[in-house]
Amino acid sequence: MICTISGYGSSGPYAQKKAYDLLVQSEVGLISITGTEDTPSKVGISIADIAAGMYAYTGVLTALFARASSGRGTAIEVSLFDALAEWMGFAAYYTAYGGSPPARSGPNHASIAPYGPFPSRDGDPIYLGIQNAREWARFCGDVLRRPDLADDDRFRSNSLRVEHRRALHDAIDDVFRALSTTEIIERLESTRIAFARMNSVAEFVDHPQLSARGCWREIDSPAGPLRALVPPVRMEDVEPVMGAVPSLGQHSDAILEELGFDAATIARWRKEGTI
Repeated sequence: MICTISGYGSSGPYAQKKAYDLLVQSEVGLISITGTEDTPSKVGISIADIAAGMYAYTGVLTALFARASSGRGTAIEVSLFDALAEWMGFAAYYTAYGGSPPARSGPNHASIAPYGPFPSRDGDPIYLGIQNAREWARFCGDVLRRPDLADDDRFRSNSLRVEHRRALHDAIDDVFRALSTTEIIERLESTRIAFARMNSVAEFVDHPQLSARGCWREIDSPAGPLRALVPPVRMEDVEPVMGAVPSLGQHSDAILEELGFDAATIARWRKEGTI
């Protein structure tokens, strides 16, 4: 079984082009729909690399499953471009059949409102995601305590709220800026409206959900003990393998032997400084 990962695949006019995560984000149009109205932005993590790795992972598992019944291996090809193109499906179909691409909307949603950050009196942004008419009515009545907004002609439907987004945001801001972060969160939680606070990366590392679910393990490394996150897939009665971080070249000989090179050749290469 063979799995290859490339930038653009083994065929087509881009087959020989060099590819990095930023460049693939550019080619598939992701940057054009990410960022603020004035500033296109790349995604903050290496999303093309990660997407390709995940599709390689699922492809290998699928091939192993097929081999178990057919007895035959196969060759798997994954490219960063193809992987991120799959993730661009919504934007592509929205553009192809709707006539225009999703607008860059910063932290807000291009086609849902209210959906994004609203600052409290303390200056903390509270992120909201109102997805249906029932939630909108509860939000107006129990959180904003402005039930009249639910029946406002500008805000009766999601499409109208998107059309009148500025007026909608002003109405929410008028209430939120008079309330503390704690008061807003209490109202949102009691009403069961979806929300989140904007954590820093440091706050994410110390997130109580990670601790409560036992997501951290201590592992060894050449630099000393480190904390590492467990894999996100949880399997009943299976403890994830969390080995030590290897030192540079620690497994070179074992890998070369697995590839069929004899000990004498490996020793010669090491003496020559090839490995």
